Amino acid sequence: MRLSSFRTRAWLAAIAVAALLSGCGYNDFQRLDEQTKAAWSEVLNQYQRRADLVPNIVATVKGEAAFEQETLTKVVEARAKATSIQVTPETLNNPEAFSKFQAAQGELGSALSRLMVVSEQYPNLKANQGFSDLRVQLEGTENRITVARNRYIQAVQEYNVLARSFPSNLTAMVFSYAPKPAFAVQNEAAISAPPVVDFNKK
Repeated sequence: MRLSSFRTRAWLAAIAVAALLSGCGYNDFQRLDEQTKAAWSEVLNQYQRRADLVPNIVATVKGEAAFEQETLTKVVEARAKATSIQVTPETLNNPEAFSKFQAAQGELGSALSRLMVVSEQYPNLKANQGFSDLRVQLEGTENRITVARNRYIQAVQEYNVLARSFPSNLTAMVFSYAPKPAFAVQNEAAISAPPVVDFNKK
């Protein structure tokens, strides 16, 4: 009888703990954490797609003998910097590493944007079908990056609201679910800003 009573109490305790965790947002943390990871993976996929386009773009532009070498060099350097940063699952929970990665991707985006603007001044490039196709691919990739970033921002927002709201914030403290870094407004603005190019500058 004692063994049966002990088992009954153990089952009741397990049910109570499960109900407590469920009621305090534990399961929601698991779901939203996986959601942010999936959204982040898509952001990385699109950034990689953009990085993979760069060598072909650079090779095509090099065919234009008079093209601005400084602009081309900045694209190559920005790609090298962006792809050299090691991204791990911990990056999502490390504001400093996340900010560094963001900045590198922003630099690559700006360098590519400037390259596209400068290329407008070269009729041979504008008439080059291969370059035109690469430009369309790049524009499509930039659009996909924007969509993926927005989905990630939304996923992080949902997670962070849960982490900061009562009583789920108590669960966050117990299980060390810290708020996740997101793309900051100022960084988004910098990434999205079109480059300023002065063709009259010597």
